[in-house]
Amino acid sequence: MSTQPQSAPQSAPEELPDGYEELRRSLTEHFAPEVVEKIDDAYRFAKHAHGIQKRLSGEPYITHPIHVAEILMRIGMDSPSIIAALLHDTVEDTPVTLDDVEARFGAEVAKLVDGVTKLGNMPFAISTQEEQQAENIRKMLLAMSQDIRVIIIKLADRLHNMRTLKYKKPQRQRDIALETLEIYAPLAHRLGIRPIKEELEDLAITFLDPIAYKEIGTRLSEQSTRRNEFLSEIKQSIAERVHQDTPNARIEGRIKSIHGIYRKMFMQGKSFDEIYDIYAVRIIVDTVIECYNCLGLIHDMYRPLPGRFKDYISTPKPNMYQSLHTTVIGSEGIPFEVQIRTRAMHQTAEYGIAAHWKYKLGMSDSKMEDSLAWVRQLLDSQADAETAEDLLMTIKTDLVPEEVFVFTPKGDVINLPMGATVIDFAYAIHSAVGNRMQGAKVDGRIVPIDYKVKTGEIVDIITSSNPNKGPSRDWLKIVKTSSARTKIRGWFKKERREENIVEGREEVEREFRRSFIRLSDDEMQEFLQQLAERQHLNTVDDFYAAIGYGGLSLPRMMPRIRDLYNKQYKTAAEEKPVSVPEPKRSRSSEGVIVEGIDNCLVKFSRCCNPLPGDEIIGFITRGHGVSIHKRDCTNVPKDIASCAEPARWLNAYWDKVVQDNFKSTLLVSDVNRMGLLADVSVQIANMHVMIHDINSRHTKDGRFAITVTVSVNSIEHLKSLISKLEKIKGVSSVERSGM
Repeated sequence: MSTQPQSAPQSAPEELPDGYEELRRSLTEHFAPEVVEKIDDAYRFAKHAHGIQKRLSGEPYITHPIHVAEILMRIGMDSPSIIAALLHDTVEDTPVTLDDVEARFGAEVAKLVDGVTKLGNMPFAISTQEEQQAENIRKMLLAMSQDIRVIIIKLADRLHNMRTLKYKKPQRQRDIALETLEIYAPLAHRLGIRPIKEELEDLAITFLDPIAYKEIGTRLSEQSTRRNEFLSEIKQSIAERVHQDTPNARIEGRIKSIHGIYRKMFMQGKSFDEIYDIYAVRIIVDTVIECYNCLGLIHDMYRPLPGRFKDYISTPKPNMYQSLHTTVIGSEGIPFEVQIRTRAMHQTAEYGIAAHWKYKLGMSDSKMEDSLAWVRQLLDSQADAETAEDLLMTIKTDLVPEEVFVFTPKGDVINLPMGATVIDFAYAIHSAVGNRMQGAKVDGRIVPIDYKVKTGEIVDIITSSNPNKGPSRDWLKIVKTSSARTKIRGWFKKERREENIVEGREEVEREFRRSFIRLSDDEMQEFLQQLAERQHLNTVDDFYAAIGYGGLSLPRMMPRIRDLYNKQYKTAAEEKPVSVPEPKRSRSSEGVIVEGIDNCLVKFSRCCNPLPGDEIIGFITRGHGVSIHKRDCTNVPKDIASCAEPARWLNAYWDKVVQDNFKSTLLVSDVNRMGLLADVSVQIANMHVMIHDINSRHTKDGRFAITVTVSVNSIEHLKSLISKLEKIKGVSSVERSGM
């Protein structure tokens, strides 16, 4: 047990150059003196433990936990949370143990520190970045289910890390920003903590699409004077009318966050001028009746836009958000949104679950449990996830901020993510309803099986009277929610094992033929058994069945399967030609065979960046080994026999085993469209391709060009990436560049 931090001085801090002095002044306004003393003690303990540790910015490490504690204090978290924030990195990054923390600060604080520490630790057995992220999320969900304060501390930790992200390398910046946008910001949204959610989103966009971020910021700045005048006039007009009936009403103005504007422009293809809720006015009153009275007054003063009214009071969002939303047209023809809510609703809208501590709302344990029911649902879904990618898809789908609210014929409300189908609706009601579904009616009319539901629609599922009726495999390609996908797979796993084995065996045989995997019957059985055990399955039939019902994705596994096959079953006979003698060749460390040279140093020319699959040729350099070029490279003579030094050009071939990754540069051309950089980055990330460098520029013809250098393993891999990028909206061409 580490005892060094225990010897930290007990007196109140005097000189505090690391920022704690400012935090302490705020703490004295929110907590009793004896509580502030406990927080002081945690600060001294953490500062002593971290000692001379520095952050990448060069600042003392203690500044990070201080900033995390300050974020939690501003959203109103309790003193154990703030103490845990100050200590959250001590167990992970210093000699301090969890026993040290518990002995000095109690079991409650130690449990919070332990929860946050586990979120930061990665097991060494996990190999891919995707699996690491998935394992971290599993721990996060488990910690959330035990004490929601753990994830709130983690969100504050991520927020400060995002504020200082500029000190990391560019690729790491993009990876962390994307994870923040896909995981942490949606978590803050589901917990209802608006300030953290919006700042995380805005910070992420600054790294993922800095051009769009700057453009939106510029547009907002250009309109700031006009915007302030417009909002002031609207607020005054509404106040004069509303205060006649509701004198205690508070009128506020709001500007939509940059990411909120970006999402509508990027995801919905709207121009800046087509976004109606950039400007908003909030009316905060005492009672629900006053909310609806104010709504009537607003609609009497201004013309409402059809289809833009939303009643989140009668139908709250899953994060407990309640408010009336309506969009109206002002006297100048400028649309703006009006949000009407009670003071209690406003507290929840701003701070979500944190309002439980900030405003002492007196939320019972059962009510707290109800508000976090979605955490339990996520845990249930991820328990059935077969792969890391399945788990990440579960999280990203179920946390998506855009939602629709659909009604059953009995009037019950079902919340689904945007884009969900009637099949998702059926499985959201019950597994049995989904399994026996054979059709659906929306607002009384028959709709296709892939119909995407919309807010306010009444959906009636038509079920089969046959109790053995089951889902179709094609539904796996249609459904949006991970819970529906998991239930469909679960049905096939349980009810159609023999059929799954046949489907899986056929797919394995098909993929093995494509990859030229040839083995005798005994060797094949041994090889498949080994693959099954690697997936924690007992038999080859279990392996076939898992592939058959969709629990394992064979195409994603094939690169590793090919590697294993090459290592274990490639024979000398396969490597050496039998009948035709060839010039002496040797395999280099880079996977290239050069005729006539043994153990040669090989380097790949930057003028053409050859990839496995390209026809190549070697050139003997002076003092730098053999330089490998593409046959059609501009630096390769068309007629080698008649060139100045023909003897320096050698035939070269790709070996059957080559190095894993090669750099290649692509030039993506597009019309000048906002969001392109993010589109390209996300598409490349979805294919699990490493980005080494990416930059953008405007061309002379008014187009927008992106140059991106990535790692690929073959020409086929590159062609697949190019094909995906060409499908991005507005992309005119994707070309391979030599530089």
